[in-house]
Amino acid sequence: MFWILSAALTLIVGLVILLPAWRGRGAADRPVAAYDLGVYRDQLREVDRDLERGVIGAEDAQRLRAEIGRKVLDADKRLSAAAPTGTHGGAWVASAVLVALLAGAFALYWREGVPGAPDMPIAERFAAADAAYRARPSQAEAEAAAPARAAPDEAELDPDYVALMRQLREAVARNPEDRRGLELLVTNEMRLGNLPAARDAAERLVALDGDSPNADDLMRLASLMIDAAGGIITPEAEQVLVRALQADPELPQARYLLGVLQIQNGRPDRAFPLWRRLLEEGPAEAPWIPSIRGAIDELAWLAGETGFTAAEPPAGALPGPDADALEAAEALPEDDRAAMIESMVSGLQQRLASQGGSPEEWARLIRALSVLGRDAQARAIWDEAQVRFAGSDEALAPVTEAARAAGLLQ
Repeated sequence: MFWILSAALTLIVGLVILLPAWRGRGAADRPVAAYDLGVYRDQLREVDRDLERGVIGAEDAQRLRAEIGRKVLDADKRLSAAAPTGTHGGAWVASAVLVALLAGAFALYWREGVPGAPDMPIAERFAAADAAYRARPSQAEAEAAAPARAAPDEAELDPDYVALMRQLREAVARNPEDRRGLELLVTNEMRLGNLPAARDAAERLVALDGDSPNADDLMRLASLMIDAAGGIITPEAEQVLVRALQADPELPQARYLLGVLQIQNGRPDRAFPLWRRLLEEGPAEAPWIPSIRGAIDELAWLAGETGFTAAEPPAGALPGPDADALEAAEALPEDDRAAMIESMVSGLQQRLASQGGSPEEWARLIRALSVLGRDAQARAIWDEAQVRFAGSDEALAPVTEAARAAGLLQ
């Protein structure tokens, strides 16, 4: 059936393209003088009809016939001198080009497509998705297959920071049940890119919780496992996410990642309600919202929700990440976290540059850039804000506070 419909549609489109070219081939071969002769003959017949009706007199009719006759002689001379074309090259060229394009498209599909693939009903698609879900690699397999990460070169790090990290590792080794030390170790090993060490510390934190694990500790562990697995949510990481939701059923980071899991395994119908609810709940500045908003329309289409349209963000919502959003993003995998924060910061920066904004928005951008370690950009934004809000101490106050918190003011 697919090939019959494709052939029929191709034939119809080909005819629509070629018919104008072939219809006009005779007209294209006809000299211009031939059209002139036809017009002049019609004019002579019109003169005779006007004379019969008494519209013009005999002298006027004679004068008009003489004038039109001279034009007829001139057109006849031009027609005799014109070289007959007698070719239909344009139509043939158009036909050849169309045939070549169709042949190329067929050859490309035959090579890159799956010509013999049978139709896959929805039940079979769900079965294939479930099979892919069950066939996911284990955490160890996914980590082994993940791209290797370069180990940090301590020679390029601040010597004081390296010394502090060494002291922190030694202190945690002496007191393995020191929760604060383990939390610091997780954060700093993660920033250094030492994922195995960070994950080990996160696992020890979860173990300290006993039978009532903390949702944030579980979320941090799941994110590190996903990072180490190259972005794949393995069965082990999924179990940790489920435990996090058992501890806090409304935990948005875990719900977002469970949506990612469904997308990875070909079930947009299951991912869509998860992400739709997160989008509706907000807040607009949450780090997962830009990612959801950018994909929700296509996800809805894949899920069969053809009438869905994502609501616009609230008009009063301040764009860009605030402190809570940046803190919430820390619980997401590294790639997702970086992409989300960068997207929000870039969007806010471009909007302020092109349209301007409130002092609170400028303050938020300074704080976000400072958190990201982009002090030079934060200082440039501070300098520009001073020019924009010069003369209004009240407007400049929140921006000044943000610059002071970012260490831009002495």
